[in-house]
Amino acid sequence: MSLQQLADLIFPNVDKAPSDYIAKYPKRSLKEGEKVTRYAPSPTGFQHIGGVFAALVSERIATQSGGVFFLRIEDTDQKREVEGAIEDTIQTMYNFGMSFNEGMTGNNTSVGAYGPYRQSEREAIYKTFAKDLIQKGLAYPCFCTPEELEALREKQITEKLTPGCYGEYAIYRDLSTEEAIKKIENGDNYIIRLKSPGNQETRVQFNDLIKGETSFPENNQDIVLIKGDGLPTYHFAHVIDDALMGTTHVIRGEEWLSSLPIHVQLFEILGFIRPEYAHIPTIMKLDGPSKRKLSKRKDPESAVSYYKEQGYPKASVVEYLLNIINSSFEEWRMENPMVDYHDFPVALDKMSKSGALFDIIKLNDVSKDVICKMRAEEVYTLYTEWAKEYDKEMYELVTSHETLAKAIFNIDKDGPKPRKDFAKWAEVREKICYFFMSLFEKENVDQIELPKNMQLSEAVRIIEAYLKAYNYDTDQETWFEGLKAVAIELGYTADRKAFKKTPEAFKGMVSDVAGAVRAALTHRANTPDLYTIMHIIGEEEVRSRLGLFIK
Repeated sequence: MSLQQLADLIFPNVDKAPSDYIAKYPKRSLKEGEKVTRYAPSPTGFQHIGGVFAALVSERIATQSGGVFFLRIEDTDQKREVEGAIEDTIQTMYNFGMSFNEGMTGNNTSVGAYGPYRQSEREAIYKTFAKDLIQKGLAYPCFCTPEELEALREKQITEKLTPGCYGEYAIYRDLSTEEAIKKIENGDNYIIRLKSPGNQETRVQFNDLIKGETSFPENNQDIVLIKGDGLPTYHFAHVIDDALMGTTHVIRGEEWLSSLPIHVQLFEILGFIRPEYAHIPTIMKLDGPSKRKLSKRKDPESAVSYYKEQGYPKASVVEYLLNIINSSFEEWRMENPMVDYHDFPVALDKMSKSGALFDIIKLNDVSKDVICKMRAEEVYTLYTEWAKEYDKEMYELVTSHETLAKAIFNIDKDGPKPRKDFAKWAEVREKICYFFMSLFEKENVDQIELPKNMQLSEAVRIIEAYLKAYNYDTDQETWFEGLKAVAIELGYTADRKAFKKTPEAFKGMVSDVAGAVRAALTHRANTPDLYTIMHIIGEEEVRSRLGLFIK
């Protein structure tokens, strides 16, 4: 019996040849330098920030070259598929400003000439290539049971050998065609394995676009190509897909680096030109003195949903990730403060070769820079969109006092150094709630932040005097002179040198009196400019709050 008969028995419904699919998916017409990349997640869970990180690198490399960025769903592990994960992936990419030229657009919809873009719908393609390998004697049916494989693994570990199916441990590798056909006709279960031609003594030289020059032993493992359910393994499927879809650059996590010998070998055996590979560093986190991988279980910031719930603008997260991708982004941003981040040229060879460190404090700093450059109108729009879902009370207050809210968000926006009050929308309530009387009135005396070493009774004495002298209709300089006059009359001084020389001669500095007024009007020690606050809330409310403080 021939290998052709064996191949026909295993794949009776496959009537195409690999050349048919190679003709169906012609080589892409690309200009010099244009790159084709993909984001190819498995729908086994909702998006992780590491996925956004990987997708952003791929999207930037393709887009800035004028090439193609596509979404392929690798759903061959259907037992672990999570309902809604595909839609979540698409929406997440959209939320972070990434769009696909081709690929999945919904759970059952796609766009592009190189589909299907869902691996479970490409089963016939994989089987065609697997059948061809069997006909050529480069693949074979393996009848090992899970129990036999586990026993083999334990034996190899005990004998301190590399676990796996290779050489003498590939039990069915040299089974005759007649015996294989007989076992299949008897109903024995089987999978399809590669008949690896590799030799562990032979080393392969390889240039990774991030890691640089490296070498590794050839793969000698008879890896699984087609599983018992008829679907391919990741190894087999991604090689065929990347070849037929014209992927020029595979950008993926460094956890796949150890699989590179398998993939290089598969490209050679299948007769494909392999793409360039770039293995991006794993996102790490400081845990005490050591680093560890960002964990879905331990770290809330690992979930994409965290950034939406906390209210980080998408541009903040993207700019922070660009900082991790290329450390030169920070310098570029300083030199180009108002330029869109899409203009930053991402370079693979400038990525860190070791783990990328995720720092939430640095993210907050980046986000403050992003938000402070937004106009008040944009801050208002983005904040109310967030508050509508996550802080209903503030949404109602801010939208019913739109003019007031926009004035608050516009404080110190026009100067050369705009205020950096917010890193995320979840911080807004605490920092602006005192502007709204309905919230201000709910605070009690224990929440009032007085100047250092000042008693409440002294603050009341200051406010009683200041309320009598307060004049709303003045410019800022005149207003401050009036405040200073009240302070001096109450025993405070504007002369820092005199106060430092004989502090016992004074109640304190003029700044302490201003701090008491600030505490009366806002209950806080740290706020924007006091004169600006008084003019935003208006004369009537200023007098009301000063009176309320005295009571």
